[in-house]
Order: sequence, then C-alpha cells, then structure tokens
Amino acid sequence: MVAVASPAFPFMARYGTLPRQADGPVTVLLAGVTPKYDETAPVWPWPTRPEDYSGLTDTIVLAQLRPDGTTNMLSIPRDTWVDVPGNGWGKINGSNPHGGPETLMGAAQTLTGVKVDAYALLSLNAMRAMTMAAGGVTLDVAQDMKYDDNAGKLHIDLKAGRQHLSGEQAEGYLRFRKDNLGDIGRVARQQNFLGALLTKVKNPLNWWRLPGMVGAVDRNMKSNLSRAQVAAMLGATLSGPRVTMHTVPGNFGGGGTWIADRAALSTLVENNFRDPNDPRRLSIAVINTAAPDGSARRLKDKLEGLGYLRVSVANGPQGNATTTITGLQATRILKDVGYGQVVQALGMPGADVTVRLGSDTPAN
Repeated sequence: MVAVASPAFPFMARYGTLPRQADGPVTVLLAGVTPKYDETAPVWPWPTRPEDYSGLTDTIVLAQLRPDGTTNMLSIPRDTWVDVPGNGWGKINGSNPHGGPETLMGAAQTLTGVKVDAYALLSLNAMRAMTMAAGGVTLDVAQDMKYDDNAGKLHIDLKAGRQHLSGEQAEGYLRFRKDNLGDIGRVARQQNFLGALLTKVKNPLNWWRLPGMVGAVDRNMKSNLSRAQVAAMLGATLSGPRVTMHTVPGNFGGGGTWIADRAALSTLVENNFRDPNDPRRLSIAVINTAAPDGSARRLKDKLEGLGYLRVSVANGPQGNATTTITGLQATRILKDVGYGQVVQALGMPGADVTVRLGSDTPAN
C-alpha cells in the first residue's frame, strides 16, 4: 500500500488533510501554461527553458465542485476577448504573462461574474504525465490529425476512430489546432478527453492508479490551493462526482478572437455556477446612519474583498442606533460584517440586504 501511494506523497505532505463536507462550492481556475524556449541556445530546435509558469495559457477551465459532488466545468477559449485587470482589453491567454495567476483569475471573474477561490497552473508535461500514470486513455478521434512542429517538438499523427492514446499521443490530440474551428475545436477535444479520463478513473478497477496520477499532476503544477480547499474538494469527490462541461458561448471576432455572448454566458452561469446559498451573489446596500466618516466605503471594500459582487453605498437618515442588518441571509452576512445585529425591518428598495451602520462601527 505504501509503495502504491508513494507517488502522491509530496502532494499529501503539503496538503495532508481529511475530506470534509464544505459549506459551499470551491471554484478553481485550471490553466495549462505554454513552454518558453531558449532562443540563445546554439542548437535547433531550441530547448525549453525551466518552467516558471509565467507563459501564455493554452487551456483555461473554470471548475466548480459542490459539496454534493456536482461539478461544473466551463472551458474558456484562449482567444476570448476580455478586460484584463490593470491591462485593458486583450485575449485572456495573455493575462498570466501580464500579471501572473492572480490577474488571470481576475480576468476570468470579470468575464463570468463567478468568484474564483484558487488557481492551479499546469505545465506542458502535466497531461502527458497524468495520461501515462492512468495507463492511457481510450476515446474517439473525430478526424485524421497530422501536424509537425520541429521548433515546438510537437509531432501529431492520429487516425480517425476509436483508439487508445498514450501520453504523447494525448498531448498531440489536446494541442492540435489545424482544423477549421481553431481553438473552439480544441476546446471540444479537451472536453472529450476529460470525459474519457473521468470515465476511466471512476472504474474501481483503476483506483489504484490515482496516487500516480495525483503525483504526476503535482510534479507539474503551481497552485495556491489551501488545505481547507483541498479537503472540501476531496469531500465533494467522495460524494460521487457528477461532471457537466460547458463552453463560453460566443462567435469568432476579428484578429482571431472569440467574442463571448454576454447574455447567453450570464444565463449559463446563473443556471450552473451560482450557489443559491452564497450571499455573495446578493445585492447589498450599506448606509451610514451614525458611524465614523468613510465607514460605508470601508465596509464596501471589505465585502468586495470577500467576493461580494454587488455592494453599493447609499445615504440614509442620521441617528445614534447600533448597526443593523436586514434582508435575505442576514445572519450569514453578519458573520462577514463582523458586528451589529439582525433585525426585521424594511430595507433599501432594490437591495436584497441592507446594512445600516451605527455608533458601534469600528473607526477603521
């Protein structure tokens, strides 16, 4: 048993924790990073530089795991045109080089409106190594694939039909773009591959392969996942993962871009990625009635830092009352505000929750 589990030991040593039932979903942004090549090397093809996870991102998937095992995955085409925080409009795959994984997370949040809890960047070798650890993956290849890139050390030669792919073949299948659909075709192949891989690992006869697969990914990953988040993800997995895959709806735009259909995306997110028990999706009105100057703005900043997306500051009548919270999930929101009491009262028109800041509000 120790020998079987040993490939996963570094991961378990870092995240060693027991599965737990989480209060809500965990949303992780998964992204595959393209390699960089040493253009000063005296040999051709140029060798790859040591992976520092600062390159462009080829594959971008927003994965949300809920406590009951429901898992939704949203593929974001690498050429999706987005407002990159601090850098203006551009393709989302350029977010990571501009500002690191936090900027990539911010771009995904801006696009979808979904709060991202953590990221996991995967090197080029991750899928090849994981597929090898899984013993290969059997899937249907929709068309013949032939492509050679000596500089990128990528050689693809696959025939249409059902076949068992090795790690190297799986990498070629996932990276192939030379069809009429470009990146959208590749997204479809990524989803086909993930579906086939999940089908394989769900089979109890293959569970012994899981430590090796975990170890393969861990050796090729940079992440800010916390132990609590890993515990929640393990708990969701033990509940029996039921995976549904989606793609950002849209159309091809100029310059090889993918232009998201914002209305369709909003509906997709609302139906599949909104936790009905998450107060961060509610509209919050903050009113200063007897608090120090600037208190409403400070609370707005605090709540937005916690992931609340619809917080506004409003004016109200002055008084000496203590802080009160009224509306939907007021008790849950009280925990994030940190002071005050829940009361039954009319709130601001159009707001799900109203926070009236009183004389008990901290000065800073």
